[in-house]
Amino acid sequence: MRTETGQVFKLKDYKPTDFVVETIDLTFELDPTATRVVSRISLHRRDGVAADAALVFDGDELALDSLQLDGQGIDPSLFEATPHSLSVRGLPASGRFEITITTTLSPQTNTQLMGLYRTNGVYCSQCEAQGFRRITYFYDRPDVLAVYTVTIIARESETKFLLSNGNFVDGGPKDAGRHYATWFDPHPKPSYLFALVGGDLGLIEDSFTTMSGRDVALKIYVEHGKEDRAGYAMDALKRSMKWDEEVYGREYDLDIFQIVAVSDFNMGAMENKGLNVFNDKYVLADPDTATDADYANIEAIIAHEYFHNWTGNRITCRDWFQLCLKEGLTVYRDHTFSADQRSAPVKRIAEIRLLKAHQFPEDAGPLAHPVRPETYREINNFYTATVYEKGSEVVRMIRTILGPDDFRKGMDLYFERHDGDAATIEDFLACFAEASGRDLKQFALWYSQAGTPSVSVSTDWNEPKKTFKVTLEQSLAPTPGQSRKALMHIPLAYGLILPDGTEFDGQPSGNETENGVFHLTRRKQTFTFSGVPGRPVLSINRGFSAPVTVAMEQSDADLAHIARHDSDGVARWQALNEQATRHLVAASKLCRDGRNLPSAKDLAELLVATAANESLESAFRAQALALPAESDIAREIGSNIDPDSIHKAREAVLSEVARFGVAVFARLADSAPKGDYSPNAEDAGKRALAGAAMAYASIAESSPGRAKAAFDAADNMTMLSQALQVLAQSFPAAGETGEALASFKTRFSGDPLALDKWYAVQAMMPGDDTWERVEGLLESEDFDRSNPNRVRALIGGFSAGNPTGFNVASGAGYRLLAREVIDIDKRNPQLAARLLTAMRSWRSLETGRQEQARLALVSIREAGDLSPDVSDIVDRMLAG
Repeated sequence: MRTETGQVFKLKDYKPTDFVVETIDLTFELDPTATRVVSRISLHRRDGVAADAALVFDGDELALDSLQLDGQGIDPSLFEATPHSLSVRGLPASGRFEITITTTLSPQTNTQLMGLYRTNGVYCSQCEAQGFRRITYFYDRPDVLAVYTVTIIARESETKFLLSNGNFVDGGPKDAGRHYATWFDPHPKPSYLFALVGGDLGLIEDSFTTMSGRDVALKIYVEHGKEDRAGYAMDALKRSMKWDEEVYGREYDLDIFQIVAVSDFNMGAMENKGLNVFNDKYVLADPDTATDADYANIEAIIAHEYFHNWTGNRITCRDWFQLCLKEGLTVYRDHTFSADQRSAPVKRIAEIRLLKAHQFPEDAGPLAHPVRPETYREINNFYTATVYEKGSEVVRMIRTILGPDDFRKGMDLYFERHDGDAATIEDFLACFAEASGRDLKQFALWYSQAGTPSVSVSTDWNEPKKTFKVTLEQSLAPTPGQSRKALMHIPLAYGLILPDGTEFDGQPSGNETENGVFHLTRRKQTFTFSGVPGRPVLSINRGFSAPVTVAMEQSDADLAHIARHDSDGVARWQALNEQATRHLVAASKLCRDGRNLPSAKDLAELLVATAANESLESAFRAQALALPAESDIAREIGSNIDPDSIHKAREAVLSEVARFGVAVFARLADSAPKGDYSPNAEDAGKRALAGAAMAYASIAESSPGRAKAAFDAADNMTMLSQALQVLAQSFPAAGETGEALASFKTRFSGDPLALDKWYAVQAMMPGDDTWERVEGLLESEDFDRSNPNRVRALIGGFSAGNPTGFNVASGAGYRLLAREVIDIDKRNPQLAARLLTAMRSWRSLETGRQEQARLALVSIREAGDLSPDVSDIVDRMLAG
């Protein structure tokens, strides 16, 4: 059943509920197709609400079995129940009363994976953003906080564990082979944080002693036989708990913390209070099946969901417009955790790559929206890179502006003042303003204005006067719904690197700089440095202190100077990346015009020198060797994009760099750590460098032999995957590649997560005929359209990760995606809508591809009976 109403929700329309919920007591009698849910809700009428105001609860595909008021039946004339709402009139004008609602669900047939569903014999819930209304009628909104008691009853032979939020209260045998468990969560929470899991699962256990001396039981539940693959997740959890105490003073607040890993899950994980439910991709790991990147993701996502205990759970968001208040803030917290656990510069580089690859295109296209949107049709479509990644960057800028001490004071005040609240962005910023004494009104525009600001930079060196002027000018292009933009407060970290490689430590005139940061608050500002001993090179936006694009006339020699001497590792990488991007953009345009490509010798020399520099971290050197992706080059070109020319130009530059440094790359290709595998940052960095070098060496040798030998010799998934990717990307038609793919499939046919890698690597193979390979894989016996991980690996890998294959000029890639989106939408609208966002930049393509993409989008819109999720995305894409 579709629930599209065409309603547009607006931030300005917010108002509290007419009734205040105090407690909710839930009883579940689990059954695959007939789960009975009894909800006893204690509430009272809010002060000032009219005595004749009706209680209106949300629903989604629900059928009401029975309804009672204080234990007695209600006259049918006083209530109306539809699949989407329950309205009750004639309720007490004052005092507390209890509504009891009974519904029946079919978890087995719930393919949306929202609400209560059953996967591989395990009952599982997912309620964010609006899944609780698929379980029972309720105020399904984040500002309704209540204390929950949950009792679960089920057949003991099928459901060994019965889990919910909070602390375990009671449990044991019940009747007729059934057993029960009761859980109580003393902390008021919104319905989106409710969780239930029931099933026969494997278990690993540990404990953590908090800073006040309390012992917390830690439990991770996985499929039987996979317990030994959950050890790293447990270690990451304990490190996260300790870090949050040390860095933010946040102590865990229940007697038990539990994680359940399931294979069918729409998201990465969910922070339900005390009972986190995870996609098993982000829990399970061992050297044979998980890469270094998998280990790093597990560490980060375990931390992210745990950190939500305070930034999301103890303090939640008043409404879904404030989603960034929990997600952007918590992403920032997990980013800094990972930076502390690993290499801060390398982690930051990875964040910048992700932001530019996903959020910048979002800002530049029809799906652009502010970090805090003002309207939405379907909230599921706002779990975006803008809310998460740009939201994190905004918090990072607050710390940059205030400094670490005042930032911590602001966070402490936020925790103290709003514990137990449903807060807003204004509440959050007010804490920092009060703690620091700063006016953050202009800065608050980062939350309300969409788009990526651009900063143009010009410099003037006066040799006789020994002065150096820096002029900055900001602009922000119109975005959907916002044609006029106000001036932003943009903090830009900087450094002046002198000819000898040292840094000038003088300050410019004026009071608009602080601690090495320009504060750009007007349209145009000039900063003058005096007493500069020699012509400096400006390093701007160090550490990517603001999520902006910088337009600056800077020579390759100046960029090379930064890359060799800057004290900021991120700035060194940015200089390398900028030089590579410039060359690749120019080469792509020449390639499209059929002209000869310029030599990349200077770039090759710089990259090879960086790779060979053993004073640098291995992981940094690996990042330096990773040329901008084809999507990065397309973003810089901006319009009239020809993916084939970009691919051809990038391949030519790769070949030139490879040939120039073949001796260095051949040596580094064999530099991976020997002996037992460890996912620690140092070893992971060495493997990353060896993998990057192997790719270049293989290209220089024009032979798949090196990569195939590495594949055959690999004793861990990281090196196995590296070799397979080199074969698939650089030698897609080689017999060695086919042999390696067949070997991988045979070896991992019984491991779904490893097999996802097999699908993904083929989905991203370059070539005009990749869509035909994908068509064949869609019909393979292992492809399961009901499993989001498998769908994302193949269809998502193809549409979002293969610019040439997906954007084939015939439009076959677009038609394939359109067909699959229409089909998947019938079962899982969230998954379908997220796949569709791969086409967000379709208007930037050359005209022929544009028309093919438009026709595919129109075919989706005209398919009929679309979910609100997909309808919202396709309408915005075609209107933008």
